[in-house]
Amino acid sequence: MKTSDSAEYTAKKRFFDQMLTVYGRKPVLEALQDPATEVYRLHLASSNKKAPILDDIVQLAQDKGAEVVYHERKALSRISKNSKQDQGVAVDLICRGYQASQDFLQAPPRENYELLALDGITNPQNLGMIIRSACAGTIDGILLPKQGSAKIDPLVIKASAGTLFKSRLLRCEDLAETLADFQRRGCQIYGLSSHAKFQLGQKLPAGPKIFVLGNESDGVSKPVGQICDQLLAIPMNNGVESLNVAVTASLLAFRNMLMNS
Repeated sequence: MKTSDSAEYTAKKRFFDQMLTVYGRKPVLEALQDPATEVYRLHLASSNKKAPILDDIVQLAQDKGAEVVYHERKALSRISKNSKQDQGVAVDLICRGYQASQDFLQAPPRENYELLALDGITNPQNLGMIIRSACAGTIDGILLPKQGSAKIDPLVIKASAGTLFKSRLLRCEDLAETLADFQRRGCQIYGLSSHAKFQLGQKLPAGPKIFVLGNESDGVSKPVGQICDQLLAIPMNNGVESLNVAVTASLLAFRNMLMNS
């Protein structure tokens, strides 16, 4: 492959890595109504019957400069990957914050960056609320494995209150391997565990950090736990053993802001 062809392929791959497909009439309408969204292509089933909401969707997509494409029903279901719920509508959104974890590692936005890593977060509402907290706080991005996590769907978008379109989501294949890559670049890895002796709030060493949030029921997985440099617990009163993972994410997202206030 020629150098120019390779560069073109890389650029094209990065562009499509930033793509998020949303399906369903109301979710698509709400996504298009959000000023933060960029639209690449609107997909419609050619069998759709005329409806005011579809007229609104098409108008909003065209106003944002999107291509409008009509498909046979089976073809549309391959795009939405959810034929039972797409209602004959899907839209490809360009999320500038989407990128491969390795791209972030090559050029982080600041020296002492802080990330959240999600290790088996399967509840869409939790994922959406985590994204919202990370976007509002001082977190520079979220490491999100392609397998074993909740899929980005209308439930996640709703729970994120639109912040999904503004957030930096770093996609990776294997979380443990990705964390090891960051670790080799000098990043400290901290796993959240209710059984840890070291508590969040104690002074942590300077430098980039990743805080790992584990599965809602089982916590941090064994392979990821073995990568962690330190396990951290959140101090709690009145015999409370643990917090919802989205609440934990909020504490981490605002940790620096509260400490410096």
